[in-house]
Amino acid sequence: MKKENISDNCMSDSCQSIYKKVKLILWIILLANVAVAITKIIVGYLINSASLSADGIHSMSDGMSNIIGIIGITIASKPVDKRHPYGHKKSEVIASLFIGAMLLILGINTFSKGIDRFINPQELTITTISLISLIITIVINFCVTIYEREKGEEYGSYILISDSIHTRSDILISIGVLISLLGIKFGLPIIIDPIISIIISFFILYASYEIFKESIGILLDSAVVEEEKIREVVNSFVEVKDMHKIRSRGSNNDMYIDMHIMLEPDTTIEESHALSHDIEKEIKNKINEDCQVIIHIEPYHKKENIL
Repeated sequence: MKKENISDNCMSDSCQSIYKKVKLILWIILLANVAVAITKIIVGYLINSASLSADGIHSMSDGMSNIIGIIGITIASKPVDKRHPYGHKKSEVIASLFIGAMLLILGINTFSKGIDRFINPQELTITTISLISLIITIVINFCVTIYEREKGEEYGSYILISDSIHTRSDILISIGVLISLLGIKFGLPIIIDPIISIIISFFILYASYEIFKESIGILLDSAVVEEEKIREVVNSFVEVKDMHKIRSRGSNNDMYIDMHIMLEPDTTIEESHALSHDIEKEIKNKINEDCQVIIHIEPYHKKENIL
């Protein structure tokens, strides 16, 4: 059975149904992220832990990213119109830029607070309840990450896959906080707490960098497929004598490929049309089943050697 994908050339009702499913998933994950964040922030405040509070703020950013994702999906679900003949799918990518900016600000803020606590360390009150709470949030985040990743791949949703990577980084950060709290509980100096907080800030900043890098690349129409890979597929057709102006853009779930191919001058329009369809099918089979392919036909003239 062919998987559902928001980039398919499907009927409008089917596409809207998939967008609604993605939006529902984001709402479910938003509730989970808010619950996790509130737990961490409250427990961090009660035990006076900078690292746990910082981790809670990072978890809250997961919830904020879900809200931004919901807004992005809402805009992306708008149908094609005269002013937007390619649709509104890039709104998902634009939404991810806001997530990246939000993480950048949080990362800088967390770093500055960690430095302050490093200079002015404070005593922590670590309880069994606080450790259990943190372990529970790690388990919840793990389940959220697996669920979101699977659904992102099933629906071909860029925002779900990106958000699952963001949440996965939150798991690693939470594990770091757990290690620092256990270390202090069993005798390590309290200075380890602000150190972990500073380390957390770098994770947040790196997550921001990853989002910016991926999103800006898509918005600037960076190539998403190597030219040689496209050539390899097209050159498997003996009718194609040469090709040039090979381009690709978009993302894995919203990909566009176009090129100029050269055929014998006596090739009929009907034959050229059939060949272009065959090439398109082969590209979908070998590169990406959901990409849109545009092929420009040109007559081929053999170059004569000049002595």
